Parts: sequence; structure tokens; C-alpha cells
Amino acid sequence: MDEAVRLSGKRTKAAAVEEALAEYVRLRRKEALLGLRGRLRLEEDWRELREAEIGE
Repeated sequence: MDEAVRLSGKRTKAAAVEEALAEYVRLRRKEALLGLRGRLRLEEDWRELREAEIGE
């Protein structure tokens, strides 16, 4: 636990655990999306969609 707190740069164990859980959730969501690879058909180019979304 001490190493996790040190590596995270957080001041408390609770903050380090909160950051670790957020990262865990992010990775699991990413894995779920990657599991859909080849199963979804997108008509639009993802770069075009991203540019439209952020208004570039």
C-alpha cells in the first residue's frame, strides 16, 4: 500500500485507492470496447466524428 501511495503521488491512502479504482474502471471499459472490435460497423470515419465532436 505504501508503494501505491508513493507511486501515485497522492497524499493519502484513500486518494491512492480512489485513483486506482478509477484507472481500473477505465481499463475495464477499454477492454469491453476492444472486445467489440470487428463487430460494429461505423459508416463515418472516427477521426471525422471526433473533429465534429470537439469542433475543430
